[in-house]
Amino acid sequence: MKIKLACPLQQDSIVDGEGIRTVIWTQGCAHKCQGCHNPQTHDFNKGYEIDIEDIKKAILQLNKQDGITLSGGDPFFQAEASKEIAKFCKEQGLSVWAYTGFTYERLSEMMEYRKDIRGLMENIDVLIDGKFEQDERSLNLKFRGSKNQRVIDVKESMQNGCTVEIEKYNQENNYIGYDELAKEKEYLYI
Repeated sequence: MKIKLACPLQQDSIVDGEGIRTVIWTQGCAHKCQGCHNPQTHDFNKGYEIDIEDIKKAILQLNKQDGITLSGGDPFFQAEASKEIAKFCKEQGLSVWAYTGFTYERLSEMMEYRKDIRGLMENIDVLIDGKFEQDERSLNLKFRGSKNQRVIDVKESMQNGCTVEIEKYNQENNYIGYDELAKEKEYLYI
């Protein structure tokens, strides 16, 4: 089985989920959110195909990583291949985070008639859901770009039959964000 990626695996990320993570950037996204920080991953005809077995071999070579993050693009547009990767990572003791433009509720509906979506969801620990919305953008949010997006505990949500957000990520950080820092630097150079 093959998957289409936007670029090689990116190790040592500290911004795409908790801990030190390897990011798998899938290619293809129909959401095409205005202001997306990865617009080059939208086109389904770009990127390159790689065999899932090659990704598994690369994952086995990872060193000092807490988990993997499926991002892109949107890994749910390649749910079967993404599921295989997520399942393998779970078997290796790695946590699995995923980003999607779909809401958890929409994915729950899709799970009723799509085994690949269900299988992927069953192998994800944390889901950041929802389209990026430029009007809701905040640089003070942990692991998400806009206030409408949620950081969801997938296992708890599936067990409870309702969306369970991870509370510690719901608050905006109290540190000076990029916008404020830019203003501060401008002030310093006057």
